[in-house]
Amino acid sequence: MDSAGLPPQMSGKVEEARTRPADVTLFAPEPHRVVLRPFIPAENGGTDVRKPRIEHILDRVLALSPALLDRELDQVLESLGSRHRDVETVLGRRFDEIAKPHLGDRPVSPAQRLLCGAYFTEEYSFEAAALFNPSVTLHPDQQGLAEGQTRLLFSLRAVGEGHISSIVFRSGVVDGSGQVRPEAPSRWAVSPAIEFRENPATKANDSAHLSYRGCDDPSEVVIFPVTYQQRHGVEDLRLVRFVEEDGSTAYIGTYTAFSGETVRQELLRTSDFVEFDLDPLAGPLSATKGMALFPRRIDGQFAMLGRHDHENIWLLKSDRLSCWSSGQVLLEPRWPWEFVQIGVCSPPIEIDEGWLCIIHGVGSIRTYCLGACLLDKRNPAKLLARSVAPLLRPSPQQRDGYVPNVLYSCGALAIGRTLLLPYGVADTAVAVAALPIDEVLASLR
Repeated sequence: MDSAGLPPQMSGKVEEARTRPADVTLFAPEPHRVVLRPFIPAENGGTDVRKPRIEHILDRVLALSPALLDRELDQVLESLGSRHRDVETVLGRRFDEIAKPHLGDRPVSPAQRLLCGAYFTEEYSFEAAALFNPSVTLHPDQQGLAEGQTRLLFSLRAVGEGHISSIVFRSGVVDGSGQVRPEAPSRWAVSPAIEFRENPATKANDSAHLSYRGCDDPSEVVIFPVTYQQRHGVEDLRLVRFVEEDGSTAYIGTYTAFSGETVRQELLRTSDFVEFDLDPLAGPLSATKGMALFPRRIDGQFAMLGRHDHENIWLLKSDRLSCWSSGQVLLEPRWPWEFVQIGVCSPPIEIDEGWLCIIHGVGSIRTYCLGACLLDKRNPAKLLARSVAPLLRPSPQQRDGYVPNVLYSCGALAIGRTLLLPYGVADTAVAVAALPIDEVLASLR
């Protein structure tokens, strides 16, 4: 630091990236994209309190004349048919999940079954308000690309009605120069079949398996809240392609489940982006935000970076992926742009020089900036260098949106010696920066 107490300024391409008005905008919210999700009416009405409202609704539907029943069902199917795939499958599933347990042995016709299911289904515009906080990994499909191109898979936090967050996916193609071309998402958004089960770590029925059978593209997947703990949102998936010691791979990501009162970390696992397992993490270090998994074991153990105390970055290790009980402080706030708190953004990226990690800092006016740190490859508890000034900070052109003065990311990726850093702009949309890794490392102290 100089005599005025200011961090030394960076130079070269990283400095230009930090100060230029805007990077390439990749993704913006598309309110017309909707998904069918379960709807259960609240128990706050009706004159006959001896029966739940679900049964009152079912009584009314089953009392319809055949002609009126067919007319209502035709209207439903016509309305939804151009916006959703497999509508009758979804409506039948809603009947089985919500209505059927209330009917006992009462017979229903196929048309009654579908219309009853429609009364417990709603359309949800899952990204009507915002689309932000991306992570990125290699797409499982690398077919149909030109030489030097790589297909990427982005996870994003989508915010819809009621400020409820869901997890969605988009894809893009990067060329040898670091330019990213977004690919258009599918016109469809698929509602999953949901199966609940007991989680061995928590001993509660709060794990879920989501099946998107028939899904043709990850952009059709919408992971909306399905459990009580998630009811106010599933947020900020930090997705990584994890390689086990035997060479097997899986896509694993931590995300925050928000109940409205409490937060905890949960784990998403998939091998094909069709079948997903959602499991809460156990242990005293899991009731937090912002945990990011290393892409492989370290000395036989799983390792994470997290912000257990809401201020510092911790290094966590565990013999079990499901339980996190021990850790140590790795980084503390040091520079003015991170005086409020620091936290991890991306899962650590393995490069020749060590583990490169994108971090965020919160400074004055609750401004979120992005920086980096480098950890020793063999012993990630050893900090080699860190940003003294942000790699990216909100510019006048990128400070306004749903939450002003915020740049935030949940993942980055090394393509050769280029760091691809997608980030959320003011909790509204997604941009991407392509930074030379050598310039990033040169800016660390």
